[in-house]
Amino acid sequence: MSAEEKKNKAGWTILEDSYYERFNILSLRKSRRVNPRTGKTIDFVLIDGLDWVTLIPLTKDNQVVLVRQYRHGCEDFTYELPGGCVDTGEAAVDAGRRELLEETGFGAGSIEHLGTFHPNPPMYSMHAHAFVARDVELIGAQNLDGGENIEVILKPLPEFFRMVRDGDISHAIVM
Repeated sequence: MSAEEKKNKAGWTILEDSYYERFNILSLRKSRRVNPRTGKTIDFVLIDGLDWVTLIPLTKDNQVVLVRQYRHGCEDFTYELPGGCVDTGEAAVDAGRRELLEETGFGAGSIEHLGTFHPNPPMYSMHAHAFVARDVELIGAQNLDGGENIEVILKPLPEFFRMVRDGDISHAIVM
């Protein structure tokens, strides 16, 4: 193994990492690795980026605050839970509070961490953090990014579960 080579915790030798492109929230990387089982060298395309956060915001009367927005990747409108990227150095819970307020104008009474998961581990290095926000209430106006156009919709909790079950909500991280 040369000075540039290193092994990851699964024993794969990483021969080279090079970036195709770097953007604000993610980078596209080619990683050349040696399979410890076969000894074969394989190129992988990996996506590095900021962690994500998503919240289930519940009002005092158990309405779920949803967002509906156009997504360019699927060329359609999607129903989603509020969420977004965790800024560098920001705690995930703080990002959740910020995203909820920015996207919906709602503030949370309390936030509980539900878990952290890998959204797509074959390619993505980032994590997603899920929270439930209770006793949310409208406290201000939306403060959207230039690329966002979000409609806020409230649905009773049973209706939210029906939307997931019936495929009205198709965003994998929301599900």
